[in-house]
Amino acid sequence: MPVMTYREALRSAMAEEMTRDESVVILGEDIGIYGGTHLVTDKLIDQFGPRRVIDTPIAEGGFTGAAIGMAMAGMRPIVEMMTWNFSFQAVDQIVQNAAKVRYFSGGQVTVPLVIRGPNGGGVQLSAQHTHSLENFYGHFPGLKVVSPVTPHDVKGMMIEAIRDPNPIIFLEAGALYGTKGEVPEGEFTVPFGKARVAREGTDVTLIAYGRQVNMLLKVADTLAADGVAAEVIDLRSIRPFDEQTIVESVRKTHRAVVVQEQWRWFSVGSEVAALIQEQAFDDLDAPVERVSGAEVPAPYARNLEVAAFPSEQQIVDAARRAMYRG
Repeated sequence: MPVMTYREALRSAMAEEMTRDESVVILGEDIGIYGGTHLVTDKLIDQFGPRRVIDTPIAEGGFTGAAIGMAMAGMRPIVEMMTWNFSFQAVDQIVQNAAKVRYFSGGQVTVPLVIRGPNGGGVQLSAQHTHSLENFYGHFPGLKVVSPVTPHDVKGMMIEAIRDPNPIIFLEAGALYGTKGEVPEGEFTVPFGKARVAREGTDVTLIAYGRQVNMLLKVADTLAADGVAAEVIDLRSIRPFDEQTIVESVRKTHRAVVVQEQWRWFSVGSEVAALIQEQAFDDLDAPVERVSGAEVPAPYARNLEVAAFPSEQQIVDAARRAMYRG
């Protein structure tokens, strides 16, 4: 299969859907002539022109609101948030309008909208531009929230998102834009609500999403040297949420470690731990371990930023505690 970067997989998905469907347009700051701050939309304006790759003013509430109206009128807009913290300027539009119009109208009006951009840390953008917002947007019915990690899943889930009649919060891992992976040729999609078993194992289940999944795979190698076979679950989809894959894995391994770079309190990891307690309590041989980001605003200094997010050693230690080896 061809090899693409994470960034190229995103661009390829959007270009293919824009070619297939003229109702697909892209809006955002510096996405056209400049090619996007992260170069995800690079050269798309040359291919599709400024009427479909729309450079907007610095006004997230305005262009997100415009995109919602476009979606209600039958178009399929894709909105880029330069980083996800900028969506705070558009929260009223996203939560009060995009998420609720279909419900308010009894299903008569849909909002086929994708809002995408880099989520989480690892690229030294400091406290104001480093947020993990999966739990925030995952809280609201009416929104679908996804966080793919591989170029394969990024492309397949972006195509799925553009075709979905609901508003999609598409959380990209900014630190992974340059990473590479195999992507099939031809048209394909990756469905929402289905986790990926990234590595099979029998002794402990390691659960994450976004860029932490790659860290779990390295941790699994470390544990294997100790004779521990770790199963790695990539959630991929935050809402809808694949409960079955998680529960089946824990019933097999009897131990679980949940890893996230967002803060521990009121988080996706908390929800996963609660799910395991509710549906697999009798199968557990140890308490569910959680590894999360430090309870501080994200630092700018590289050494402090690294210290503020989960490390391989922290995850290894958590797995060993679950195995009663720590």
